Amino acid sequence: MSPPVFRFAPSPNGYLHLGHALSALLNADMARQADGRVLLRIEDIDASRCRPEYEQAVYEDLAWLGITWDGPVRRQSEHFDDYRAALAKLEAQGLVYPSFESRAEIAAMVAAREAQAPWLRDPDGAPLYPGAAKDMPSDERARRLASGAPYALRLDMAAALARVDALTWQETGTGPAGETGTIAADPAAWGDVVLARKDTPTSYHLAVAADDAAQGITDVVRGQDLFHATAVHRLLQALLGLPAPRYHHHRLVLDPDGRKLSKSTQATGLRELRARGLTAGDVRRLVGLD
Repeated sequence: MSPPVFRFAPSPNGYLHLGHALSALLNADMARQADGRVLLRIEDIDASRCRPEYEQAVYEDLAWLGITWDGPVRRQSEHFDDYRAALAKLEAQGLVYPSFESRAEIAAMVAAREAQAPWLRDPDGAPLYPGAAKDMPSDERARRLASGAPYALRLDMAAALARVDALTWQETGTGPAGETGTIAADPAAWGDVVLARKDTPTSYHLAVAADDAAQGITDVVRGQDLFHATAVHRLLQALLGLPAPRYHHHRLVLDPDGRKLSKSTQATGLRELRARGLTAGDVRRLVGLD
């Protein structure tokens, strides 16, 4: 049996904080205990927010924590063709359609519906897509695409679910409500999720499914905030014929008000803690890894 492969996958859109430290340290600890490997992925899809200085800071912070990784770093911005190929496979199955509403237009549509009755929301609290672009006549769709209008490419969730059997994943950590073991995936809770946009060839959901397969990841260790999103990733894996890794969702590090840490929270930023003279051992204690 091949050794397990873990990965730490930060986005270089800010400096790392204690929440990132917990995830990175858990990946390193679990890989060491299983005689496995840890890979590093830089999730830099969002070119408007990602910065070279933040990526360099990732390397500095990991070195300070004593964390090393195997093989070259995988930068998502260097693999857009991989995501386009995955998207093309879904399009060939008739599972992708463009929607042309702006975010403001979608918000107005949701507000109009909620004036009549509650509108469904995804596990993150965002309203499900309320539009009817899936039913747009093909000639009108072609006209809008030819005009250069902005669009989002969405997964036809109903059609996608009709192509797969019931989906599950193996959870070795815990979900927000203590879920563990074999978890029943519920992709429908996310509605017709965005897979790409006119100016961005992938979304987080599509990229993470493609990247984990390309890197041979066997064990995904990440925060509980992504527990429910695993349902979408399992669906994409099934549709694209990709392997399903094991998942381990860990507790989040929260601020004094009980909120998930932000990269703008200087009090918990690793650079700030290092500047104050704290050590890697101090960080382990702060995140509960004595």
